[in-house]
Amino acid sequence: MNQHILHNEVQTFINSHLNDDLTILLLKGQQIRGVSMKAIVEQIEAKQKSKHKLPTWFQTEGIYFPNKLNIEQTSSETTAKHKAELISGNTIIDITGGFGIDCYYFSKQFSKVIYCEINKELSAIVAHNAQVLKAKSIDFVPEDGIAFLKKSIDYFDWIYIDPSRRHDQKGKVFFLEDCLPNVPEHLDMLFTKTDQIMVKTSPLLDLSIGLKELKNVATLHIVSVKNEVKELLWILKKGYSDAIKICTVNITNDNKEQFDFFLDDEQHAEPSYSKPLTYLYEPNVAIYKSGAFKLVASKLGVSKLHNNSHLYTSDQLINFPGRRFRIDNELPYHRKRLKKELTTKANITSRNFPETVQSIRKKLNIKEGGHTYLFFTTNLSNEKIVLKCTKVV
Repeated sequence: MNQHILHNEVQTFINSHLNDDLTILLLKGQQIRGVSMKAIVEQIEAKQKSKHKLPTWFQTEGIYFPNKLNIEQTSSETTAKHKAELISGNTIIDITGGFGIDCYYFSKQFSKVIYCEINKELSAIVAHNAQVLKAKSIDFVPEDGIAFLKKSIDYFDWIYIDPSRRHDQKGKVFFLEDCLPNVPEHLDMLFTKTDQIMVKTSPLLDLSIGLKELKNVATLHIVSVKNEVKELLWILKKGYSDAIKICTVNITNDNKEQFDFFLDDEQHAEPSYSKPLTYLYEPNVAIYKSGAFKLVASKLGVSKLHNNSHLYTSDQLINFPGRRFRIDNELPYHRKRLKKELTTKANITSRNFPETVQSIRKKLNIKEGGHTYLFFTTNLSNEKIVLKCTKVV
């Protein structure tokens, strides 16, 4: 950690060149207060990536940024705040500390937070930032979290783990045993130090694989932000063997769309089916990840258009965890007729339909955008149809 980067002159330069062409800055090759332009550009790059993801860090003076890869891999403030609201207690240990965003928000829920990070420089950076942000309840341990836990005599209310995929596993099927730390391998040891564990994984992890690799799963949280799945949070409880609860959430600017259920409920759900009625509903991506397609219909009182379409309809408008539309027209999928009747600009969705959005646009010469929404799908009679809709806010 280069303390000279925190000098006022260097910080002023960073802030005044956030929107500059960084290649041109690098070519200048100058130094400011003994700090190389390469180091300054690295600060600028990382700060740029923090603007929307980590607004508190971006807006706070005196923050020291790590390399941009750490910013890309860290939790966003939105997801860190959400996960911290899910748990509470006196003590929590984060054995994969990273840039410390999760620890910062854990410190608002716990009396004591232990942050472990094997990268000593990154640990020093996070400790400095915690001081700037006045997060006083975090203790910093610059060493491997698993090794620290093994020798610790303390018992924690929670252990938090964010395992990272090994570089040599790129492109392969995602298994937790291929990550560092290997959570399945260490579970027995971890449960000698706590009764409760939260494991964060990438949304790329197949739910069935995670459930097979992890034991004592009590709850799985599928967290999406603005309709993009960001992370899976696995809550493990010592000795737990009852029904697994699935909690889906889509966090928007002013709302949280939530839909919760027990894993086995989907198998026993009996949805109703219908032709398109007055309104159309499309679930958010967290529900898509959960696979609760029959349960959405039976719990919310809407009907499915087709067993494989995962679109829903009703005559009465309801609150729905996803997008809502009024159906203005239903058309058969006949190319010549569609070219005559459809607008030349629309938002297109393809669900349980043999063609992609790109091929549909090309065939029908429809540009992206506007206020018209077209759903290309299949009805109960296995007929290809197009639903022309208007979005309901």
